[in-house]
Amino acid sequence: MRKLIYLFSFMLLAAMQGCGVYSFTGASISPDVKTVSIKYFPNRSSLIQPALSQAFTEKLKDKFVSQTNLRLVNESGDLMFDGYISDYRTQPVAIQGTETAALNRLTIAVNVKFTNQKDEKQNYETNFSRYADYDSKKSLAEVEQTLMDEINKQLVDDIFNKAVSNW
Repeated sequence: MRKLIYLFSFMLLAAMQGCGVYSFTGASISPDVKTVSIKYFPNRSSLIQPALSQAFTEKLKDKFVSQTNLRLVNESGDLMFDGYISDYRTQPVAIQGTETAALNRLTIAVNVKFTNQKDEKQNYETNFSRYADYDSKKSLAEVEQTLMDEINKQLVDDIFNKAVSNW
């Protein structure tokens, strides 16, 4: 049984070596990539939420620092993220027979430009968008921070996965 475990462990390590660096978070990062730079994401949407830009930017930085071995640098990282918040809006959804909304939806969209200095084929510029619904009996101010945190987490996961998990 012990030999089988050693054999399986050896095969697993050999497979990880052949595919670059793999982490159990799903990130597959080339061993020659050492740094990441993430610029501030300003809010360019028509509706401005003052804390959104800072919260989103910090959440993206935290994801890379906590989920990879990459060193965060101010500029010219091996992996570089730049962009802006392109949309922040709330709108009614689930209209009832009384022509009132049962739910409202908060939507956040982010335009991201990703540059991989080591492999230009992985570069992209795209929009990521996520939303969360909330009870229309509540004001946006009551639920905004919770929804913003939830949506930011989803957006950051999407950006992280597209950049380093090859999905």
